[in-house]
Amino acid sequence: MTDTRLVLPAISAAAPGPLYQQIIDRIRREVSEGRLAPGSVLPSFRALAEQLMVSLITVKRAYEDLEREGIIYRRQGLGTFVADRGQDRSREAKAARAREHLREAVREAREAGLDSDEVAGLLRTIIRERRRA
Repeated sequence: MTDTRLVLPAISAAAPGPLYQQIIDRIRREVSEGRLAPGSVLPSFRALAEQLMVSLITVKRAYEDLEREGIIYRRQGLGTFVADRGQDRSREAKAARAREHLREAVREAREAGLDSDEVAGLLRTIIRERRRA
């Protein structure tokens, strides 16, 4: 087990999405990008709630969702840890979310009157821009 101090960027009620979803997204990112390795210890509900200045219920909901996805697991009396396949599961969850965002973007583009070639061209442009950034 690796004892890793989890430091997440601040979450905000003003940011899009519920607070628990912001926690889920940030932990997924840390796991999928390898900053939280399998076996890493996550903060207790109380510790993370204090760090992020949110309720215990908010952290509990985030951890329960992450556990349901197989990204983390909890052991009574020991704590919460990144699952052995947490990185794979996190990437799968992020890929599913990206597909959903792309579906929404295509729908918006179609409603704007763009055809398939124009939508594909927009995506290629965005990818090129990201490479330069």
